[in-house]
Amino acid sequence: MVYEIAVLPVHPQQTEAFRRAFAEVEPLLTRAKGYGGHLLAQGIETPEQFNLIVRWQSLEDHSPGFEESEDHQRFMLGLEDYFSAEPRVYHIEGGAFPGGDFGVPDSGASVGI
Repeated sequence: MVYEIAVLPVHPQQTEAFRRAFAEVEPLLTRAKGYGGHLLAQGIETPEQFNLIVRWQSLEDHSPGFEESEDHQRFMLGLEDYFSAEPRVYHIEGGAFPGGDFGVPDSGASVGI
């Protein structure tokens, strides 16, 4: 199992609009081959920074898979105006968290893996 971690810097005055835009493009991500769940989390100390963690069955499912797809282009087009800088993306290997999934906070801002 591979996790993609994307650090998404958003213009401070556009964090709520970013959340709405993400909800609109989210289905493009969730239907990707090898997709296994995601979590979108807003920073506490830095609320203008979001972290998107996506579980993929393999690195190839994300890159080149999703990254080279038309759905990825549409996904990014729906979000790029909100970024204050270029997002940073990296990958880690690992299994599920001990004790279960991430869980979904009451705010609805995150989706459990």
